[in-house]
Amino acid sequence: MALAKRRSTAWATEINDLVRGACGGFLFGIPLLYTMEVWWIGSMAQPPRIMMAIVGTFIAVFWLNRTEGFRKTSRSRPYEALTDTVEAMAIGLVCSAFVLLLLRELTLDVPLRESLGKVIFESVPFTLGVALANQFLGDTRDAESKPSDNSQPTDHKDALNATLADIGATLLGAIVVGFNISPTDEIRTLAAALSAPWLLGIMAASLLISYGIVFEAGFSDQRKRRQQQGIFQRPLSETIMSYLVSLLAAAMMLWFFDRLTFSDPWTMWLEQILLLGLPTTIGGAAGRLAV
Repeated sequence: MALAKRRSTAWATEINDLVRGACGGFLFGIPLLYTMEVWWIGSMAQPPRIMMAIVGTFIAVFWLNRTEGFRKTSRSRPYEALTDTVEAMAIGLVCSAFVLLLLRELTLDVPLRESLGKVIFESVPFTLGVALANQFLGDTRDAESKPSDNSQPTDHKDALNATLADIGATLLGAIVVGFNISPTDEIRTLAAALSAPWLLGIMAASLLISYGIVFEAGFSDQRKRRQQQGIFQRPLSETIMSYLVSLLAAAMMLWFFDRLTFSDPWTMWLEQILLLGLPTTIGGAAGRLAV
């Protein structure tokens, strides 16, 4: 029984470390995935340049893992940092490939060499985000005590203030991330290639990543997030509310930069807002970690 319990704990810790690393990768790497120039550079890169990207990323992530890394427990020994570096690079490759598939930048029609180039070049910021997850978004799960009793009565004014703070932080984080993407042509280019099922997939991924960043990855202030009193305090309702706020921020930025006008069909609005909603939702999740 004791051995089985230790194995279960080890697997739970490993899964939590992987979730934290992946969320850190999304926080740092998602803006570059909406950069057309990186798609082109990756698709045209020759094997020597691809190898340079792999080796350079490996060296940078190895040294980052010697200090912090993405794991809850410190692993500063050289061989531990080496295995963590391989794992971080694998997380970065998987996450970048997943998003590129959602955005239809990877399809069966794309040659293998081009696909590899895109995934490897796009995985660089993802992998760095994995390695920097703890350094910039420290883990507070050890500091968590018993869950707070949410059954206690909460002052309505305090709940409203907490909700407004969440909305403001979500809006600010969404704008910080989305402001660099919304004026570009990438959103229109991507929207032209997406059908309804892929848009539903982007919606699901946006909600799942947002939930993971705020409530499952163990980043800073996660304990406070769960204890904070607000109208939408439950993790599911807060995630949905923040997603809607992030979509609103995406719509405002697309209109502000004349990417969308009121004369455009509603389907165009929907497609582009949902596309920009992925990075703005991730930015909004990062904003909520700060309040």
